[in-house]
Amino acid sequence: MIRFILLQNRQGKTRLAKYYVPLEESEKHKVEYEVHRLVVNRDAKFTNFVEFRTHKVIYRRYAGLFFSVCVDITDNELAYLESIHLFVEILDHFFSNVCELDLVFNFHKVYLILDEFILAGELQETSKRAIIERMSELEKLE
Repeated sequence: MIRFILLQNRQGKTRLAKYYVPLEESEKHKVEYEVHRLVVNRDAKFTNFVEFRTHKVIYRRYAGLFFSVCVDITDNELAYLESIHLFVEILDHFFSNVCELDLVFNFHKVYLILDEFILAGELQETSKRAIIERMSELEKLE
């Protein structure tokens, strides 16, 4: 199960945070700070999986953004690494070459894409075409 998803820039500014477990606001800020310190200082030759408390953080860096997913220790790392890549591909398709400013100014659409993709901490849809078609339908309604 996914515990939380974080999108952070190199400076540690959180651009998107979605929690699937209840945490106090102070604990959320502490987690965001710790995860950023953990992933930004790791050498590129190490794996993209790292133990975090009693869970695992799977992360991937795209340009200046770190996409981090915290999952149970027994979950499959490669599946979540692929899901991060799929999420970035969908964002890239939806925003036509996505950048950090797209995430900042269109955060509601990013959350909508994430909700189409992940439900209650579990991967719901893994088809890029199905998610993009659903997003196109929702865009027509606006």
